Amino acid sequence: MDNAQRLAVELPGLSLKNPVIPASGTCGYGEKIAKNYDLNLLGSLVLKSTTLKARSGNPNPRVCETTAGWLNANGLQNVGVDAVVGEKIPWLRQNYPSLPIIASAGGFSFAEYEEVVGRLAATPGVNAIELNVSCPNVKHGGLAMGTDPEVLEDLTRKVVKRANGTPIYVKLTPNVTNIVPLAQAAERGGANGLTMINTLTGLSIDLKTRKPVLANVTGGLSGPALKPMALRMIHQVRSVSGLPIIGVGGIETAEDVLEFMMAGANAVEVGAASFHDPLACPKIVADLPIVMDRYGIKRLTDLWEVKF
Repeated sequence: MDNAQRLAVELPGLSLKNPVIPASGTCGYGEKIAKNYDLNLLGSLVLKSTTLKARSGNPNPRVCETTAGWLNANGLQNVGVDAVVGEKIPWLRQNYPSLPIIASAGGFSFAEYEEVVGRLAATPGVNAIELNVSCPNVKHGGLAMGTDPEVLEDLTRKVVKRANGTPIYVKLTPNVTNIVPLAQAAERGGANGLTMINTLTGLSIDLKTRKPVLANVTGGLSGPALKPMALRMIHQVRSVSGLPIIGVGGIETAEDVLEFMMAGANAVEVGAASFHDPLACPKIVADLPIVMDRYGIKRLTDLWEVKF
């Protein structure tokens, strides 16, 4: 069996040559990271979360390094859906026609989410849409819609209808007591898959100024600190749901990928690791067959059968 067969993963709307995907917001729309490596090495690419109108985001400083991770409070900075469907996605399709694209929809009301999802789904080349209902860095929408199971179910049902067959992956927040009811709500709403988890809300203080480091005061924590929590939550949701799960949270190595897939993930997204090393994703892809050999794993999909 060659490595192509060993690493291949099939998910709703996505035929991935490997399970490694840069997480939304970490690689923009692909143009910048394309200067570092061939994007065709990736399983897929998640675009930066898109809102109806362009947003400048929160004031600076909005990113800082902290213990075992990063805090960010970008505030859904993006170019708006017109530019994404008119410029960003066509550029990717022209330069990387075989790369599966996952668009990411953000919003501040049901109507905005529906409009953005409808526009993205109607754009040629979009294979799936990640529904970002878990951004902790905006005052309205986002996280507020991702923490109430009833609201999340209703929103998911509405955007699935507007997506008109394009698969919807709901990105769940870890900023709740129990993530399982949210996963079940998304499934009842017709989600085709889940992405989990998003960042944990955190705070960093500058001892010299006696003020928060971030202008927004709090931000979303990403990086290695999230990994044990992400694994635990994925395992919990896998025990009650058969929906495909794209796991994210602190992945830095091929070994991390295998752990996530053993916990119940079907593919993974790599986020903060790319801040330290822009080549993190292709390095993980290259290491996967080596590490699989070390642990006697013939193909990644075999790990979907792991139970504990």
